[in-house]
Amino acid sequence: MTSARSQTTPSSPAHNLVIPPVLHSPPSLSNFNDHHFSAGNLSVTTPGLESSASSVTNLDLNDGILVHEVDPEVDTTHSEDTTAVGQIDDVADEESRKNLRDHLRRTLSVQREKSDSKRKTEELLEISSVSLDTTLEGYRPREYFVLTDAGKPVFASRPDGQDIENLSSIMGIVQALLSVFLDDGDKLRCINAGRLRITFLLRSPLYYVCASTWGEPESVTRSHLEYLHLQILSIVTASQLRRIFERRTNFDLRRLLDGSEPFLFSLLGRMELDLAMATSSLNCLQLDQSLRARDTLYIILVARGQVITLVRPKKHSIHPADIHILVNTVYSPSIVNSPASASWIPVCLPKFNPAGFVNAYITFLHRPDADQKYHYRTTRECNESADVTGASHVAENSQAATLRHTTRLIEDSGIGLVCISGGGEFETVRVWCDIVTQKLNDDGSLDALARAVDSGKTSYFASQLGIPGLRHFVYKSRSHVQITLPAFEEPYDTLDAKRRIVTLYQTVHDAIHAKSGQTGNLKLQYIRTEKEIVLGWITQPFELYVVLSPRLPKTAVINAANAVTRWVKKQEGQLFLRDAPVF
Repeated sequence: MTSARSQTTPSSPAHNLVIPPVLHSPPSLSNFNDHHFSAGNLSVTTPGLESSASSVTNLDLNDGILVHEVDPEVDTTHSEDTTAVGQIDDVADEESRKNLRDHLRRTLSVQREKSDSKRKTEELLEISSVSLDTTLEGYRPREYFVLTDAGKPVFASRPDGQDIENLSSIMGIVQALLSVFLDDGDKLRCINAGRLRITFLLRSPLYYVCASTWGEPESVTRSHLEYLHLQILSIVTASQLRRIFERRTNFDLRRLLDGSEPFLFSLLGRMELDLAMATSSLNCLQLDQSLRARDTLYIILVARGQVITLVRPKKHSIHPADIHILVNTVYSPSIVNSPASASWIPVCLPKFNPAGFVNAYITFLHRPDADQKYHYRTTRECNESADVTGASHVAENSQAATLRHTTRLIEDSGIGLVCISGGGEFETVRVWCDIVTQKLNDDGSLDALARAVDSGKTSYFASQLGIPGLRHFVYKSRSHVQITLPAFEEPYDTLDAKRRIVTLYQTVHDAIHAKSGQTGNLKLQYIRTEKEIVLGWITQPFELYVVLSPRLPKTAVINAANAVTRWVKKQEGQLFLRDAPVF
């Protein structure tokens, strides 16, 4: 169990979302015997030399398209130190609370924190191939829970009607645990029990919980909970939440969120494989640069869940988290499947203004015809049939079906136009968007965009680069706060294989940025498994994560990483949104 002031390691494995009597010590990156290279020229360090901590400096970021952050992890609207709006309801009586606290202290062994001097000392790491256990018996769906600080349930990712009694018990246990630590002036971050990790996020007046057996770092599930919080704030603003719970501490928030569950489930599906969200950046479509820049578009053009172009007010950058929340809202079933020609919805962009709403005008300009839809679906369903056949749990089948349905909606929706307005002049915005649409038709831009999207030219594969041993990569331009990555292909073309490689990416990203309590940032991280090599490399202009064949020698790994960076540099105009119009 990990709290803000101490780390405690329980001692017996748990297989369900219950509080075990004793827990095992969680796996740590420090146990991987990981090794890394010098980032200057990607040459391998020699044994016995200190590993260089990251010396990446802040970039000169003047009025960029997207907001830059020193720590790319999703930040919060309110600090965790925020005092709860209302008093936490009694778990039972004071005697029960005391017994629970005493039981926790008896069964948990507190590890002594490292001294400041030890934290500043660089570890001497042996250079050897890492054997990282990435074999899982399938990826059981993560479970997410949201409750108020009074213990009232708000949201659960379990299907409706599934195990209601157990769900109520879980909410009670979570509230009891959190209240015990809050009474002691501490905060509970996570509980580790074998493969199971239960992560907690406190954003008063709401508590967020994620239970996962995927083996990802703690920072990953905490980031998911942050995005879940932001999605809820897009529906009910932070100021509204405060006012409601100041008046009624036991308010049932489900009344206000009624009908918004599709947005939350859609978000959870996106976060599973979306590496742009994991790296707090934006993933734009690969597109000819001439098709992006349209000085008349004071809007966002999207296709297949990715941004084509956006136009912003001068001196106003956009936070990637707000774009992710907006895109998730645009591609929710209630919007995509709407029979109306356009939707006009209020939405809060928490990073822009957590206290108020803006209005979003959403319309889809072009949708693939029936033959194209059939081709997309047939190809995708053939590729994913093995995943459905091999699933052994109803919940896993249900989650896979939901993910496929969301993907189908995104691919069938075509090109969308989104206009954000601070006022409520619907008719003015509608007329203006009609003019923009007509101009796109008249100059042939819409047809050109449609052909590019429908033909599949907006995506690419790692095999097209012709780099020996290269299987996949993620390249992040730090100046643009955007990533590019190829489409998954063999051996990562099944759902479980995608989940596994995304988890490896997240592990390397977490190590480089020291997001889970490591002693310091790294410039380079290298992991070898039985199936692949994963390399993470950070410099001032970019971050690179590459997956390669495990048979490659280290010199070939270095050459492949350099080759990827050269290729991206040549294709930068098509891969990234640069110099977007302003007004």
